[in-house]
Amino acid sequence: MDLEHGNCWDTDKKGSWKTVLVLAYQSLGVVYGDLSISPLYVYRSTFAEDIQHSETNEEIYGVLSFVFWTLTIVPLFKYVFVVLRADDNGEGGTFALYSLICRHAKVSLLPNRQVADEALSTYLLEHPPEKKKQSKVKLLLEKHSALHTALLILVLVGTCMVIGDGLLTPAISVFSAVSGLELSMTKAHHQYAVVPITCFILVCLFALQHYGTHRVGFFFAPVVLIWLLCISTLGIYNIIQWNPHVYQALSPYYMFKFLEKTRKSGWMSLGGILLCITGSEAMFADLGHFSYTAIQIAFTFLVYPALILAYMGQAAYLSQHHTTTNNIGFYDSVPESVRWPVLIIAILASVVGSQAIISGTFSIINQSQSLGCFPKVKVVHTSDKIHGQIYIPEINWALMILCVAVTIGFRDIKHLGNASGLAVMTVMLVTTCLTSLVIVLCWNKTPLLALSFLIFFGSVELLYFSASLTKFREGAWLPILLALFLMTIMFVWHYATIKKYEYDLHNKVSLEWLLALGPSLGIARVPGIGLVFTDLTSGIPANFSRFVTNLPAFHRILVFVCIKSVPVPFVPPAERYLVGRVGPAAHRSYRCIVRYGYRDNHQDVDSFESELVKKLADFISYDWYRKQRGNSSSEDDASRSNESTSERRLAVIGTVAFAGASAYEETMQPASGSVGFQTVDSITDVIEMEPLGEKKRVRFAIDDDFEGDSQAETEALLHEELEDLVAAQQSGTAFILGHSHVRAKQGSSLLKRLAINYGYNFLRRNCRGADVALKVPPVSLLEVGMVYVV
Repeated sequence: MDLEHGNCWDTDKKGSWKTVLVLAYQSLGVVYGDLSISPLYVYRSTFAEDIQHSETNEEIYGVLSFVFWTLTIVPLFKYVFVVLRADDNGEGGTFALYSLICRHAKVSLLPNRQVADEALSTYLLEHPPEKKKQSKVKLLLEKHSALHTALLILVLVGTCMVIGDGLLTPAISVFSAVSGLELSMTKAHHQYAVVPITCFILVCLFALQHYGTHRVGFFFAPVVLIWLLCISTLGIYNIIQWNPHVYQALSPYYMFKFLEKTRKSGWMSLGGILLCITGSEAMFADLGHFSYTAIQIAFTFLVYPALILAYMGQAAYLSQHHTTTNNIGFYDSVPESVRWPVLIIAILASVVGSQAIISGTFSIINQSQSLGCFPKVKVVHTSDKIHGQIYIPEINWALMILCVAVTIGFRDIKHLGNASGLAVMTVMLVTTCLTSLVIVLCWNKTPLLALSFLIFFGSVELLYFSASLTKFREGAWLPILLALFLMTIMFVWHYATIKKYEYDLHNKVSLEWLLALGPSLGIARVPGIGLVFTDLTSGIPANFSRFVTNLPAFHRILVFVCIKSVPVPFVPPAERYLVGRVGPAAHRSYRCIVRYGYRDNHQDVDSFESELVKKLADFISYDWYRKQRGNSSSEDDASRSNESTSERRLAVIGTVAFAGASAYEETMQPASGSVGFQTVDSITDVIEMEPLGEKKRVRFAIDDDFEGDSQAETEALLHEELEDLVAAQQSGTAFILGHSHVRAKQGSSLLKRLAINYGYNFLRRNCRGADVALKVPPVSLLEVGMVYVV
């Protein structure tokens, strides 16, 4: 299994029915926990205030019809048949859609982009664009920078609402499950029992997060399976026992009749009906852990029928019981003899459903900070075997406090449902908009098809969204307030990050300045390796010039390291490192660009340091042998002729050590061989976004028997450089990082000064610094103070 890259299924075994069925079973606990517990609160939220259950049963039949067609249109038609196909190398979610769009159109706001990133094996295009025929939608998006910002804001809105859902789903799920105690207690006792029990379960749930999903996940799938079998069995029993003809209410006729009778109050009650599809987004967000076929089978043949039977059974019971007008709940339709076992299973299922959305919240925050849209927070990987299972302590405790506060503050399903419903529908609307862009830009379909998709599904979701907005004063204000708060944090952080990069780009120093540093200027080279961290992919960063100005010395081996994120879910280890020289070989200066995807695990400092030295050694061997053989193209010769005044080309260094007696034939597939080779002629001073040209085929051989004096000279220089590298490693490594303070330039608007001088600097001081994120030992850390005036 390819666990390292986030796929919990082997692509060679996707066709095996046994594997697919096992994955479908496993997906129950991870993907469908939230969706499967919605029968606990849908009818109760719908009949909370706006409409009443009458003797004619028109209301209950209309609600059942709405629930059936909503479950059919949104999760089944939209997600299972369309959205799940818009995966990013097997990964799903809001950022996967954004990543796909950014790769097919030049709309990304990520800094330090390079053409070399497009040579990654995971940088796949659904359909390579035709140069002669460009989509008008693509040209429009690329032309206006305001649309780039609008697209990012749309993605951030969806992200904030997912985080809001991670706060509200545990509260409403556990509260609804525990509310079954009301049928076994007096009203006075019930009033003071449900909230404390709910809060206790929530505290326990969040307190166990640091153990990781894998430690308790083995019972997730059985719990959800038992729950689905339980509610479907209860549904069949209630249909047979109370109203065998309830299936007639599945007709769309009852929807129109319901709206005709209830009018405005019926439209407002849609805010409760939409809760039947909470958790649908998890099918797409958790796609990376399973296969498309497995999720499709699990929903179509088990989850969907079980939910429909459960809702039909409740409707059948309510159609014959009109005395429960003011207290319509799931447990009313459960026979008294099995009520306690069902209550226990419901509480366990609500915990499983809450766990899935909490894990999803951790995941999307990790993706946000990888793309520079969220302050750095501590990320703990709870499993060495299963990729993507993470725990973020700060977010976990913040969610727990807010979740308990919301439970105590709202105290009823109605307000919790209104808040949760708005968050859910906002995420779905964002997914619909982004998927319509994927249809045009990535699948190269006609804009008319994308517009049809947007209008059909968007109109359904807008109907529910508008109904949720009417509940603003009754709980729906919470996700809006939370989204505004998170949006402010994320946008301020992203804006300041871009401005800092632009400042570095315009204030970097030339290579000639670096090469001129020497004893004549009082500059000494000291033993060891100096790793200068920068966001720049070319040029000498200003923080290094400031470092040399204050401390006139730098290390014998100097490496400019850029750790960057690329718009792919993961980067194969064989393609992670881009290595090149800075100046001539005698200067012993190098540039290393380390690329990570938005779902990749970042290395700790020990493994990173040793890995970097190995990559440098491989690059040095490759570079000297390449110069010795001289069988590269004439273009390479021209680039080497002026290597003393410009930066050398970068090479993709793979995971296998360089072997001197091998023959290589490079066809631009870096993941396949020992050493990958560059795809970019040079690193320019601007953000490179031009499309790749025709890929060059380079063939060369390296033999054991070199002839002439050049062989001995080259081998001597090679061994000397490798010995210098080993000696420097033994002397120790220093990590040179910038310690920045950002200030808005004079004449800036009041809003910008507030955002930069106070907002960003407050976040920077209270989040994890680069040294903490890299786990740099204090003895090896050198911080360079920098003031950014942006």
